[in-house]
Amino acid sequence: MARDIAAKLRYVLAAGALSLLALTGCNENKYQPPPVPDVTVVKSQQRKVTLYSELTGSTAAYNRVDLVARVQGFLQTLGYKDGARVKKGDLLFQIDPQDYKIALAIAKAAQEQQEALLVQADADLKRKQELVARQSSSVASLDEAKAKRDSTYAALAQAKGQVDQAQRSLDYTTIVAPFDGIVSARLADIGAFVGANGPTKLATIVQVNPIYVNFNVDEQQVLRIRQRLAELGVTMREIQPVPVDVGLQTEADYPHSGVIDYIAPEIDRNTGTLPVRAVLDNKNTPLLPGLFVRVRLPIERDAEAVLAPEIALGTSQAGQYLLIVNDKNIVEECRVDVGDRVDGGFRIIKSGLKPDEKVIVGGLQRAIPGNQVHPLETEATASRDQP
Repeated sequence: MARDIAAKLRYVLAAGALSLLALTGCNENKYQPPPVPDVTVVKSQQRKVTLYSELTGSTAAYNRVDLVARVQGFLQTLGYKDGARVKKGDLLFQIDPQDYKIALAIAKAAQEQQEALLVQADADLKRKQELVARQSSSVASLDEAKAKRDSTYAALAQAKGQVDQAQRSLDYTTIVAPFDGIVSARLADIGAFVGANGPTKLATIVQVNPIYVNFNVDEQQVLRIRQRLAELGVTMREIQPVPVDVGLQTEADYPHSGVIDYIAPEIDRNTGTLPVRAVLDNKNTPLLPGLFVRVRLPIERDAEAVLAPEIALGTSQAGQYLLIVNDKNIVEECRVDVGDRVDGGFRIIKSGLKPDEKVIVGGLQRAIPGNQVHPLETEATASRDQP
């Protein structure tokens, strides 16, 4: 009996051990590789673009004139507020004109007197001529009458000149705006005596619409442009007005546009550059004279270029790079030489990238060179990278 019980106990223990081994084998942990991460890609493009040269320039007033008192007198009227915008012909300063009105009246009276004397001299000359013809007077008296007439005629011419001079001096007492512009703060107050020792500066008027932008193009760029024109068989006279884009130091792009209106006839030997000037519309005065600005000048149109989304560009100590996905869906780091920005959020890639490459623009933190990824193609946008 005891032997049967012992045999059953051994059977139960063996069965339990086998069950434990079976359970242990079913719960054994095996390594499962992580899923392939998704990344967003945009294909690089090849199309015709306009190549630009980025330069530095400065703005200058379209017109700038110092307003001066050209005649002496007491400043009687101030016709504007300091810093105000004025129109052409607006009264700015008035010098007391009374003395000049009197001088003009005297000059006109002298002119009228000489006109009367000339009438008398002409009549005397005619009578002398008739008397000499009848031999009732000497030739000497005729010569004397001619001399008197000519002298009176000269005196009349002098009197007319004095009238013109007096009128001009009277006109100088009124100082008006020579063009539309902004007038600086006055340098003389009402009641001040001005013009005593020569012209007295009263203020400055500046025309800011339109506005000039001056910049310099280096000799190498000039030669490249001339060579390109020669290849196209085009002369400077035949090309259309060259557009220029301008941006302030605080602006990201080039929102102000104009055209070149002057190119210097020779290279500056001291700087090795060609002075160029552009004129821009400045209706709402976003630009002020004297500012340093960024200038973008087109140097070649319809140039073939490879483009990549700007948001995909990365920078390291070795330079700028792009992460691309090859035909095996493996991430590769591509060193690139970057050019100008173009519309649509793209950047010109001068070298290092081929057309139709899959450039990673989304999930960049999951894109590790040498690892496999799952590319999801999309359209390029100017937005930042999304996880």
